[in-house]
Amino acid sequence: MKVPFQNLHSQYLSIKKDIDAGIANVINNSSFVRGPHVQEFENNFSLLFDSKYCISCGNGTDSLFIAIKSLGAKKGDEILVPAHSWISTSEVVSLAGCKVVFVDTEKDTFNISIDDLKNKITENTVGIIPVHLFGQAAKIDQIMDIAKSNNLWVIEDCAQAHLAERNGKKVGTYGTFGSFSFYPGKNLGAMGDGGCLITDCEDSAVKAQMFARHGGLKKGEHKIEGINSRLDGMQAAILNVKLGHIQNWTNKRIEIANMYNDRLKEISNIKLPFLDNSSSHVYHLYVVSLIDGSRDELKKYLKEQGIDTIINYPISLPYLECYRHLNHQKEDFPNAYTNHSQILSLPIFPEMSLKEQDYVIEKIKSFYKD
Repeated sequence: MKVPFQNLHSQYLSIKKDIDAGIANVINNSSFVRGPHVQEFENNFSLLFDSKYCISCGNGTDSLFIAIKSLGAKKGDEILVPAHSWISTSEVVSLAGCKVVFVDTEKDTFNISIDDLKNKITENTVGIIPVHLFGQAAKIDQIMDIAKSNNLWVIEDCAQAHLAERNGKKVGTYGTFGSFSFYPGKNLGAMGDGGCLITDCEDSAVKAQMFARHGGLKKGEHKIEGINSRLDGMQAAILNVKLGHIQNWTNKRIEIANMYNDRLKEISNIKLPFLDNSSSHVYHLYVVSLIDGSRDELKKYLKEQGIDTIINYPISLPYLECYRHLNHQKEDFPNAYTNHSQILSLPIFPEMSLKEQDYVIEKIKSFYKD
């Protein structure tokens, strides 16, 4: 049997009629850049999060960059980001001319460490970009308290956490901005790139809209210098269709994760995802830790059995080549450093069959039994 890490074609087939109709409508109306489909999606996404404003853009990385620039960050400002994430979270800080300051992550949740966060704040710190990594909400309520006490802004990186909650409140609605990615493999994914910001602050929303559209809201009117980052009509039409399914897909992810949890708990070599009682987990990724050093052997074995797995992410951000000039040592971020050598992401997608999951579980059990 072959078990893919995810199956986007299967997802397409399940909603093919509506997707094809949406694409045809865009073509028939030639509404390729912004237009009614984009406006409809922004409205629908705002309603989903009970947020006043949604600013769509070209991709999730752009959304973070746009947010930083809209908040007035300048050269020399320090922005705190978690040490374990995708590079978008940190590279946008440098691209904005600011200084990246890494914060260690929690050993269990992989999210930003509250204790280390407090230690990293200086007189030059202006903001925090917490990531709700792998789909579990970070301790964003505590992060907001720290931010308010130190007069800092917060941009929530929700690229992997659509619909995740902390204390019953959706992530993305705590900070000044919530940033989302619609990369195809995300819990809500386009058939190409896409991203957006949500906010309740009118001033921040207007600045973000302007910056994403060459510095103006009307064609030919450029009040500031900006960039060109727009969600195209085709992707918006696709996302509008998928938006109606995201809750059901999220429930299915949780169901699959619960089965993994129940049937893998007897294997002492495997540390299952930790669940914070105050945070929900939407399982963009189902990440286990192989605490006995067997990660690479298990990954190889599963590949031989036709099962795709991924390591998200094999090198924590401070230890990437592009950040070697910062001269960070493993003891600077002990949790992130330990976690990146142990974690493995197992297949999880809403269309995953019981037969496929049974096969993955039985092969993992066979590996450790042998």
